[in-house]
Amino acid sequence: MQVTMIGAGYVGLVSGACFADFGHEVVCVDKDPRKIDMLEKGEIPIFEPGLDKLVATNVAEGRLKFSMDAKAAIAEADAVFIAVGTPSRRGDGHADLTYVYEAAKEIAEHMSGFTVVVTKSTVPVGTGDEVEEIIRKTNPNADFAVVSNPEFLREGAAIADFKRPDRVVVGIPENEQGERAQEVMKELYRPLYLNETPILFTARRTSELIKYAANAFLAVKITFINEMADLCEKVGANVQEVSKGIGLDNRIGRKFLHAGPGYGGSCFPKDTLALTKTANDHGSPVRIVDTVVSVNAERKKAMAQRVITAMGGDVSGKTIAILGLAFKPNTDDMRDAPSLDMIPALQAAGATVRAFDPESMEESEKHFTDVTFCDGPYHAVEGADAMVIITEWDQFRALDLSRMAGLLRDKLLVDLRNIYVAEDAERAGLIYRAIGRPATAAVPD
Repeated sequence: MQVTMIGAGYVGLVSGACFADFGHEVVCVDKDPRKIDMLEKGEIPIFEPGLDKLVATNVAEGRLKFSMDAKAAIAEADAVFIAVGTPSRRGDGHADLTYVYEAAKEIAEHMSGFTVVVTKSTVPVGTGDEVEEIIRKTNPNADFAVVSNPEFLREGAAIADFKRPDRVVVGIPENEQGERAQEVMKELYRPLYLNETPILFTARRTSELIKYAANAFLAVKITFINEMADLCEKVGANVQEVSKGIGLDNRIGRKFLHAGPGYGGSCFPKDTLALTKTANDHGSPVRIVDTVVSVNAERKKAMAQRVITAMGGDVSGKTIAILGLAFKPNTDDMRDAPSLDMIPALQAAGATVRAFDPESMEESEKHFTDVTFCDGPYHAVEGADAMVIITEWDQFRALDLSRMAGLLRDKLLVDLRNIYVAEDAERAGLIYRAIGRPATAAVPD
């Protein structure tokens, strides 16, 4: 089938490359000339494991192309995906649909024959109705159907998530065009259907809400275990054992029960805000999610104070080594990363910051001032008073702790991801502070 992706960002590029790998003919369209130029040269503008090889393979096979010419790409397409950004709107936190509306108008102007317009971007309930209205108004004679097909891609594991998903959700309009659209979507996802991936067809508004509800529920799990971690510290319990103990219950599950500095990234912060705005607008507030948004924001801000407290309550004139800047491993995404709250707060308290992240250094330079960016974890720690692990990159999981202790002046390791065992850190000569676990004793002089 002929597929066009409007937007060659994270969702559009990953989805386009994966559809091409299924055997479809895909054109990724974007208005950013720099991005298209990079892609045509074989350069990937985002970091996602395996994406460079997947793109290169399908470009070489002629199934994947990149263009700024939306007209030709839309006219030839059986399905046009809207995969543009929907950032939080300033002022009220609602999703900014400017790019979605612009894409809908452009599609309407150039579509030819029956076309399935697929909203891949995360959008509030009712957006499909608005997209349909825009297309109908722009091109009254258009033969089309607007479909909702939310993405459930985890940064760092997006290709596997697309090719081996838990489910595919498709929301279709309840009319004759919807029936035709359903057949097109079945054909697009036929490789997954043959692998017995559950494909859930729903009404369009239901599909739009499923994405927000899913992300909000995961945000609730993360925030819940973070609050349990705080309680563990007060009562002398171990949050990792609590997490395992409740996660073994199949009704709860073990995923998203890892205590840390709070969630960030491109999805959870903006999606929880958008859901609460939609709920309030309809007079049906989601009070649990309201609380989660507030608690998570407070937690990220409190992490800097946790470090300051671990360093005796005063970091003036101290040097702190930060390991991990991106919001999670295997991505260079800095959106709503805990480091964005922590580093400025530590600097405001008088600390000097040295930092290292395996992938997000270039992106991080846009967000921080007066930070020394280092070549590796040992370089970052050299001459620092304390080290703080913010992001749990694999290469941080097997550091030489004895070497770290030798490089650190105050021998302090603040592990905000609980990737080390306290006893191992203590044997290496470190003072170890973690999340929701008993602290080690101070190392004697």
